[in-house]
Amino acid sequence: MKIGELAAQAGCDVQTVRFYEREGLLAEPEREPSGYRRYATRHLQRLQFIRHCRSLDVPLPDVRDLLAFAAAPDRSCAQVNTLLDEHIATVQQRLKALRALEKQLLALRKQCDGDTSHPCAILESFMTAAEEHACACHPAA
Repeated sequence: MKIGELAAQAGCDVQTVRFYEREGLLAEPEREPSGYRRYATRHLQRLQFIRHCRSLDVPLPDVRDLLAFAAAPDRSCAQVNTLLDEHIATVQQRLKALRALEKQLLALRKQCDGDTSHPCAILESFMTAAEEHACACHPAA
C-alpha cells in the first residue's frame, strides 16, 4: 500500500507516518521502481501500535522501549510493568495538578459578581497575580 493508504487505514495523516519514520519508530518501506514507498501489513500493525500508545499519552521514548520489548517477546514483563507504573504515576501527578488548577479557576470565577459598574474582579486578579501569590508563571521569590 502507498503512504496515503497506510495513513488512512491507521487513522492519521501522511505527515504522522513520515514523522514516525524520521524518529526511527516505523521502518522505512521498500520502494517501487518509480520511487514510491510500498508499505506492508507489518507497517500498519506497527503504526497502529504506536498510535495506540500515543492515545494513552505514552511519550515517544517509552513507545520506543515498548516496541523493543514487543520485538523480544521472550523478555520479562517486569520492564513493561515498570514502564507502565511510571506512566501511571505521571498521570496521577498531572491529575493532582489539574485538580489544583480547577480549584484556583473556580475560586477566581467566584470573584465575578457580574456588575459592570466597576472593574472586572477576574481581570484585576490577573493583573495583580504576580504581587499576591506564586503561580507557574510567577514563582515565589
